[in-house]
Amino acid sequence: MHLRPIALSLAGLLASAATVADENLFGYVKGAETLPEDAWEAYTIITNRQDKSVGHYEAWDARIELEYGVTNKFTLSGGLVGQAIDTDGIVIDGYLPEDKDSGLTFSGAEASAKYNFLSPALDDIGLSGYWELDYTTIDPHSGQDKDTLSFGSLLIAQKYFLEGEMIWAGNAGIEATYAKRGKIDNLPPDFEWPTDPEMEIELLLGTALTYRFAPNWFFGAEILYETEYETEVGQERYSIFAGPTLHYGGPTWWATFTWLPQLTGGGEKFEGQDEDYHLIEKTEQEFRLKLGYNF
Repeated sequence: MHLRPIALSLAGLLASAATVADENLFGYVKGAETLPEDAWEAYTIITNRQDKSVGHYEAWDARIELEYGVTNKFTLSGGLVGQAIDTDGIVIDGYLPEDKDSGLTFSGAEASAKYNFLSPALDDIGLSGYWELDYTTIDPHSGQDKDTLSFGSLLIAQKYFLEGEMIWAGNAGIEATYAKRGKIDNLPPDFEWPTDPEMEIELLLGTALTYRFAPNWFFGAEILYETEYETEVGQERYSIFAGPTLHYGGPTWWATFTWLPQLTGGGEKFEGQDEDYHLIEKTEQEFRLKLGYNF
């Protein structure tokens, strides 16, 4: 007698899960869903980073990825990365040596894997592990030559509420990076530009919540906390970003747009910057657009 409402709720939840299976509901926070077995997904991520409170700074990051569902619980993906940068009137010792204006340039590649331990639709809470390996040849902050190898590990939680109308996701991760900068000729006198190899550890916490306000449409918000520890200086920086996100998911394609302004930050600073933020490696705000196609 009580089985019918339970069955209807489960059916609605499973239908919702099928609709959003590994769709990127958020711009930065990852969900625990994986692709179905033998399914493919191609998507592109375009990120605009701008403003350091002095001079002019704008950077574009582009990423093209292809995902494959090895099993219903295990997904593999690989992608190519490019970037463009336009900076003028801002020099930061050790980070931004000169004005630079470059078009979109190929800068590296990445590979990742996700394994689902608990299903968000079938268990009380979904849980997945995510691992990523990146290699790039251009510094994303200055646009200068810099060989970087990073490995990251992320624990992802996800839960459905209101029969799938509301979805929460949480991330906790760590990333280790080996980096070596290329030499630059004709630097300003006494300008610091170390070319010895560096090791960095970054910790990340993120949480996001979204609500389906119309068929196929979700609106929500996400929050990110990042902090980085470097070889010689200890904790080098921290920052908190938060902002709204809008998602559309159709039968074969989906799109997500996120605006993520920096709320506060600390660590190393440079002369003239807004003291409320960390702006050496971060910017005052970011915009991200994701487009995906399932086949």
